[in-house]
Amino acid sequence: MKIISHRGFWTEVHEKNSEVAFKRSFENGFGLETDIRDYKGELVISHDIPEGGCLTFQRLLEIHHDLDSTLLLALNIKSDGLQLAIRELLKKYNVTNYFVFDMSVPDMLGYLKSKLTVFSRHSEYENKPVFYDQVTGIWIDAFENEWWGEETLKLHLEAQKSVCIVSPELHHRNFQLTWNKLSSMSIIDDPNLMLCTDYPEHARKFFYEKN
Repeated sequence: MKIISHRGFWTEVHEKNSEVAFKRSFENGFGLETDIRDYKGELVISHDIPEGGCLTFQRLLEIHHDLDSTLLLALNIKSDGLQLAIRELLKKYNVTNYFVFDMSVPDMLGYLKSKLTVFSRHSEYENKPVFYDQVTGIWIDAFENEWWGEETLKLHLEAQKSVCIVSPELHHRNFQLTWNKLSSMSIIDDPNLMLCTDYPEHARKFFYEKN
């Protein structure tokens, strides 16, 4: 299982989606998840509606290129209509290890038609991921509780889909029971399984440095 940092490897809340958090993530060998919007015609990194002063998506790609371009980028799409601009920047920086996700369903069509790598979401509210046959992977989310189990993950993996699990702390719940459950699964070492977490270093020690 690969571990990716949620909005970068931050140690203080104000560091989320910042250059320092992105650098720390790459320097420690973690891919990352981040949020993309547009602001005055430019792609920027921002979870909320941007008001200026945001890090640009291009700057993130420069950091990624300079530190470790092999690490995964999970790009959470927060605005519609960004496909072509995202595709051009990914091409410019030769980014191949990435996926886009969480866009609206109509907008997802544009990403698929643009031949970008797309993940569809599976949650307690979306029991059938859209465009399942066309997407590369599945984003396993749990807004209220951990509804999924090993069989759910296996079904997707056996269908040749990559799977990224949202760790519970991203929804302000304790992660320990879920991590314990994951660590006991037979699929824990599957290279197509990922965990997105606020605590990447802790996760690495928990899953891979116990002994």
